[in-house]
Amino acid sequence: MLTAAQRLRRSTDFAAAVRGGRRVGRGVVVVHLTSPGTPPEISSTKPARDTGAEQTAAPARAGFVVSKAVGNAVVRNTVRRRLRHLVRERLPGLPAGSTLIVRALPAAAHRSYQRLGVDLDAAIAAARAPRGRRSR
Repeated sequence: MLTAAQRLRRSTDFAAAVRGGRRVGRGVVVVHLTSPGTPPEISSTKPARDTGAEQTAAPARAGFVVSKAVGNAVVRNTVRRRLRHLVRERLPGLPAGSTLIVRALPAAAHRSYQRLGVDLDAAIAAARAPRGRRSR
């Protein structure tokens, strides 16, 4: 399970990550990654709960979006638990202060845990890679 400091709960935090971050889709997941160097648009600097302890660096945080299109409540929660466990293993590899949003597409309901991990790894790697120049 992710710690409270690693979870996104506010809609403004989700909106800032989706608007200001890089979006990459791989397989059945879409990842929005905001790096610490990326200026946030609406992001709140206060944690959802004030613990009173000062932190030197903000930890990498993650949020999940699993819509009703994925399936009923049981299926959505299964997909969310799988993604949360996969992200928990990968979150320490992200720079401090990063914000990661993982959105599950409807086909995620039928993907195995291993395949979700492969898709998530590919999406995070693509989001962290430097942008190439597009030729038109």
